[in-house]
Amino acid sequence: MRVIEFTIPVAKENSVVVQEDKMPHFYNHLHRHNETQITWVIKGEGTLIAGNYMQRFKEGDIYVLGANQPHIFKSDPGYFEKQSKKEVHGLTIFFNPGGFFNTILNLPETKSIKKFVTETSYGLQLPSSGQERIAKEMLRVKNSKQGFRLASFINLLQDMASIKGWKTLATISAANSFTDQEGLRMNDVYQYTMAHYPENITLKQVADIAFLTPQAFCRYFKKHTRKTYIAFLSEIRISEACKKIIAGDFDSISSVAYDTGFSSAVSFNRVFKKITGKSPKQYLREYNQKVD
Repeated sequence: MRVIEFTIPVAKENSVVVQEDKMPHFYNHLHRHNETQITWVIKGEGTLIAGNYMQRFKEGDIYVLGANQPHIFKSDPGYFEKQSKKEVHGLTIFFNPGGFFNTILNLPETKSIKKFVTETSYGLQLPSSGQERIAKEMLRVKNSKQGFRLASFINLLQDMASIKGWKTLATISAANSFTDQEGLRMNDVYQYTMAHYPENITLKQVADIAFLTPQAFCRYFKKHTRKTYIAFLSEIRISEACKKIIAGDFDSISSVAYDTGFSSAVSFNRVFKKITGKSPKQYLREYNQKVD
């Protein structure tokens, strides 16, 4: 596993690239590319890692990931089962903010677009209130050709720039992100953690994955993510716990705690509230109120 310098499949004459994917699961490697990408998750769920940020993604989510920002849409384990009939569906628009687009972004009429594109270096998530509107704009870009596609895309960026309430993802910009060698290690650590989070992962085990001593690994992980490994592991476990709670896939809150790697319900409740701001029962109650 490694960070891959990903080259998008595009003819050189296209300045705006649209890629629609219908696959068993999303691309399963931490990777980056020169292009900024706008991704609409039409179908599928899993865990998004963007720079030093991690959260669950689900159907309907729309994200903007900055140029050269390491990221992975890690589909849930069920998508990788041999007999699985699950499928993901995503629509992504790529564009390189340098070169040709740099000229457009420096026009006086596109001042707000340039500001928005600059902010994407940390990764952004569109608020749910804007999803339907932006999804329609993305489909318009997809269905347009030649100069009409470029015009539709600029209109899309203008609309996105006008929306308030974007959620910033990472706390480290793409410009200060991983080197290739660091990316190799981080991808292995991420993949191992997401595969083994229900287990009692020790610092020595995960440090061995990175070919470092436990002490060196702790310093390394904190330096490149601005969080401890234990905090990252807890985020993954709570993310999976939220999924189980929402799906009703549990016998009791205690069973959710043990199934997601916690040694006790007490520690689970404490960490759950620290990360989500709510107790597990309150989280479930508020979710049920939204869907009723």
